[in-house]
Amino acid sequence: MATTFGKETYLYWYEIMLLQRKFEEKTGQLYGMQKIRGFCHLYIGQEAVSAGCMTAIREDDNMITAYRDHGLAIAKGISSRECMAELYGKATGCTKGKGGSMHFFSKEKKFFGGHGIVGGQIGLGAGIAFAEQYNGSDAVTLCFFGDGAARQGMLHETFNMAMTWKLPVIFICENNYYAMGTSVERTSNVLDIYKFADAYDMPGDSVDGMKPETVHEAIDRAARRARDGEGPTLLEIKTYRYKGHSMSDPAKYRTKEELEEYKEKDPIEHVLKVIRENTFATEEEIEAINEKVKLIVDDAVEFAENSPFPDVSEVYKDIYSEEYPFIMD
Repeated sequence: MATTFGKETYLYWYEIMLLQRKFEEKTGQLYGMQKIRGFCHLYIGQEAVSAGCMTAIREDDNMITAYRDHGLAIAKGISSRECMAELYGKATGCTKGKGGSMHFFSKEKKFFGGHGIVGGQIGLGAGIAFAEQYNGSDAVTLCFFGDGAARQGMLHETFNMAMTWKLPVIFICENNYYAMGTSVERTSNVLDIYKFADAYDMPGDSVDGMKPETVHEAIDRAARRARDGEGPTLLEIKTYRYKGHSMSDPAKYRTKEELEEYKEKDPIEHVLKVIRENTFATEEEIEAINEKVKLIVDDAVEFAENSPFPDVSEVYKDIYSEEYPFIMD
């Protein structure tokens, strides 16, 4: 199979996608053991989106997303240790154990959440892009949301402003077809979400989200436009989650046949097939990556288990930029 991408790229894609998959599988097990509490939304099946984005952007580019944030956070460089500790609610987590599954964050890695308010991050993403533009940077902001959030009024207000000011932002709808549990067909007469861009004269495109190659190419085009001052792009990246909306969702609204059809398109298996067909790695080298990923996930669990919970005094910190004003002695 001929490819325009090289060995290093495919091996990177395989490792980063496998790490996300194994991290999420372990997360699901730990949630069942009640080691992890609260809401928990897994990224299993959607890994080609995060992987393709990472090879198309720079380290100083920004990311912001909704509550299905574990995979994107790991891809952006937040360590598995920090991510797992956050899921455990431990002080060593990426938000000091205060945010949990839905609120991963790292200023250092330019990953600005994890947001629980549906569609709320769309306006925030445009704000981050505005800050970069205002400060004279050519950094791009990737703003992710789901097909359910595409129905929020925030999207339309933000699209209008982003186009008016030509903000360097890529709006990315990770369309996994069911929002919280209702299919796109039952929620809108417009089934092609990328066409929402037409109302604002914004470039829009539909992208195969089960292959990192197609994601990379679409993000690369949009990022070049943004850096050249041409403004935002809307990408509807069509992907599929193999699990329910959250850990409490049995996903009875879809058929087993449909799920199996998409599992045949598993992005990790696709990349592995390309690696083997192009002899980018031997079976021993592939197994070494598998073992490396397993050790990283096991280490993250051990780190989280052994980390302390936040001190009670932390409840008043990181709320105001000044000292919390309402504590009575």
